Amino acid sequence: MAQDNFERLISDIPPLGRFPRAELFSSPTTLEPLKNLSKKLGVNLYIKRDDTLPLAMGGNKVRQLEYYLGEAITQKADTILITGSVQSNFVRLCAAAARKFEMRPIVQLEERVSNINIEYNRSGNVLLLKMLGAKIVYFSEGENETQADANLNIIANKLRKDGAKPYIIHLGIGHRPLGALGYAAAAVEAIQQATELKLEIDHVVLPTGSALTHSGFLAGVSILKYPATIHGICVRRDSSLQTERVLRRTNEVGQLLGYSSLIGTDAVITDDTCLPPGYGQMNGYVAEAIKMSAIEEGIIVDPVYSGKALAGLIHLIRSGTIPQGQNVLFLHTGGAPANFGYQSELERL
Repeated sequence: MAQDNFERLISDIPPLGRFPRAELFSSPTTLEPLKNLSKKLGVNLYIKRDDTLPLAMGGNKVRQLEYYLGEAITQKADTILITGSVQSNFVRLCAAAARKFEMRPIVQLEERVSNINIEYNRSGNVLLLKMLGAKIVYFSEGENETQADANLNIIANKLRKDGAKPYIIHLGIGHRPLGALGYAAAAVEAIQQATELKLEIDHVVLPTGSALTHSGFLAGVSILKYPATIHGICVRRDSSLQTERVLRRTNEVGQLLGYSSLIGTDAVITDDTCLPPGYGQMNGYVAEAIKMSAIEEGIIVDPVYSGKALAGLIHLIRSGTIPQGQNVLFLHTGGAPANFGYQSELERL
């Protein structure tokens, strides 16, 4: 983001300014009302449009990559390595960010989703990776993030022997949640926008997977002592495992920013109602959410992250967890390119 906008954010959380950051966008994403869905669901629903962040069709990972690329530039890296699912938005945006800063992208695609088809393996984010000229390595141990990160280390060691200077973006729980700083800043941005609109947000709903978005946003809200309840909709793990992960990650973000023991377990709220049958797989809740968003608001969400998060939001309202009449903010994390990998299923909506 542009320096003048960033200065506004770090005025509320000054330690954010201590970390190197590569500028990948120049202005805040919009926070706007969703009038048709508000009427249909009985709440005052707003959306934070992080799907519109620039760079290779956008998405929330742009904010996280500002901090990873900032560190990579500081280390004079010439190659960026990352791992993710075959239709990973993070991997796609990492390849684009690497190209923007004249680095070589090497991406490892994990086979996390079963019952896949030709379009899943060739279209959507995979096609964009090829357009970006990324070197693609496939990894069959789909749900083992420790082994996935370890394999990145093996690739990096080979590159170093050949004289390259690789920078690895590890997503496993054993590594610093540096990218989450982007969402601590995003929390400040959203609160500043809501204040300008004279809007008091009661609930924020977002997807929770690696937990960098969830933990960063929760850390930012907690530091500012803003009273909104943050709901993480599970996209990869069940609620008990994800709650433990978000708690750890949020306190790690707090430590990076100089706040020890930032939150307790009671601050972490996750819901896995819309997760089955698992990561990257459709269900009735998600199909309804994808169709409702498109028909009512002309906004596209995807089956993996944003669609599951919107499905979770709808469930929380219908179940009464979020009461009628409340002010609710939905964080749209992007993911539109992934839809093309699910063409056969989406055509049946």
